[in-house]
Amino acid sequence: MSGFDQNPFVDPVDVNPFQDASVTQITKGGIETVEEFNPFTASAMVNYSGSTIPISNTSQPAVLQASVVEPTPQETAAAAQANLLRQQEELEKKAAELDRKEKDLQNRPGGPATKENNWPRFPKFSPIKPCFYQDFDEDIPEEYQKICKRMYYLWIFHSVTLFLNLLACLAYFTVDTSAGVDFGLSILWLVLFTPVSFLCWYRPVYKAFRSDSSFSFFFFFFVFFFQVGVYIIQCVGIPRWGNSGWISSISMIKVHLAVSVVMMVVAGFFTVNAVLAVILLKMVHSKYRRTGASFSKAQQEFSSGVLTNQTFQSATATAASSAAQGVFQGH
Repeated sequence: MSGFDQNPFVDPVDVNPFQDASVTQITKGGIETVEEFNPFTASAMVNYSGSTIPISNTSQPAVLQASVVEPTPQETAAAAQANLLRQQEELEKKAAELDRKEKDLQNRPGGPATKENNWPRFPKFSPIKPCFYQDFDEDIPEEYQKICKRMYYLWIFHSVTLFLNLLACLAYFTVDTSAGVDFGLSILWLVLFTPVSFLCWYRPVYKAFRSDSSFSFFFFFFVFFFQVGVYIIQCVGIPRWGNSGWISSISMIKVHLAVSVVMMVVAGFFTVNAVLAVILLKMVHSKYRRTGASFSKAQQEFSSGVLTNQTFQSATATAASSAAQGVFQGH
């Protein structure tokens, strides 16, 4: 009831809130305010008991290391076997394609089995028929057609030169009866060297470029080397050798100037033959080196060709049977 005896309208007791013990303790203590607080002071560093994590001097970005897995020997062997099988399949496909093309070429009209000879060209009423088949566009690869045609033109020029040599030797014989030997030999050289040159060096080089035959290449080089030597001899014109060369033509200047001029023209033809032969020989040799032909291949082609020749086989069989009969008869 004492509470009701107090007068509410009387001034309360003068109480200072800042005299509170907690407030006075804070104001009198050494605690700094928020504005004055420095976390890096010595006292703050001493009071902080947590552990710090040092930062490394050289920081590098995190990179994921890719793990390298080496194949096992079984996997390596399997991969190599698969590669070999793939290469074998490719080779079999190429071989099948070549066989197919060869069969198509043989079966088509005008193929190798049905080709008719077309050279030399004679009239239809002539009893002499062509002896060889020649077609540069069909037989010779495009990269070798030019050089092969040049060899053909050289053979034609060679034949024309031999014919002109016969005429020059005939003119020489008309003014000097002692030159009958030259005229006779000039006829022999024309009749002999024209077909022999065609068979011995032009056809071999044609076959060499047509079928990439190492044996034909070597046969051509062997014969054509001697042909170049013959051109040089014909160009020189040794008397009584049947050639209207430079020596024979110069010696006729004082005897008969017109005949000498004719002989000089033929000597110039022989000189051109020799120069062209040397140039074409080098050109053919450069082409030959690109074809991959070799002496070992030539030996293989020669041996296989001889062994598969029916005439050689029949002659061998006949000789063997005769030898066997002789042995039995001797016993």
